[in-house]
Amino acid sequence: MSDQDTPIVLSDLSDEDLVVQMHDDLYDGLTNEIAEGTQILLDRGWTAYDVLQDALVEGMRIVGIDFRDGILFVPEVLLSANAMKAGMALLRPILAETGAPKVGTMVIGTVKGDIHDIGKNLVSMMMEGAGFDVIDIGVNNDVESYIEAALENNADIVGMSALLTTTMGYMRVVIDTFKQRGIRNDYAILVGGAPLNEAFAEEIGADGYCRDAAMAVEMAIKVMESRQGSAAATKLYNTG
Repeated sequence: MSDQDTPIVLSDLSDEDLVVQMHDDLYDGLTNEIAEGTQILLDRGWTAYDVLQDALVEGMRIVGIDFRDGILFVPEVLLSANAMKAGMALLRPILAETGAPKVGTMVIGTVKGDIHDIGKNLVSMMMEGAGFDVIDIGVNNDVESYIEAALENNADIVGMSALLTTTMGYMRVVIDTFKQRGIRNDYAILVGGAPLNEAFAEEIGADGYCRDAAMAVEMAIKVMESRQGSAAATKLYNTG
């Protein structure tokens, strides 16, 4: 058997080599390997936050770049995001106990009258992969659902998705209601979906138009860096 055919034993790798290998495994969507690598780093004394940032978030950042550039496609990114979840399942309880810093909190959902969710789900996974707490409120959401979720979760960002030209107009209703309630400036509002464009986002008063999931992550990180001065966001933005 050649060296090339010899299976990689993750526990034999140095910390640095293991992190690089985890980036590759995330890219390839290898769920079991990501869970194993995460546990190895924890057992070696890494903090959950460092594992999250250096191994998982950085790996998903690489995935996001190639998705943005058309090298990876939605099915492949979904596999990567699923692998990321395996690592997060180990890290999330520890992060909650230690109060580790997070990039920010995002509420996301598809607007009223629209039950499409593939794009929204992809954004949710990519955002979580970038270190955000994501509250996914599902599909067919009226304005009260967005406001309630944003207030309850102390959100930084509200994301709205629509795939139909007949439902995209409801985004304006949501934003106008936020204004009427006097809470518009408390949140960055990002919108996305196939029928949208930048001009529409500007017209309805959104803070940004995200043409795809990778752009949503980039924009959200910039929002957090500028609005909140988040240390975690600054770290991500400066390495992006």
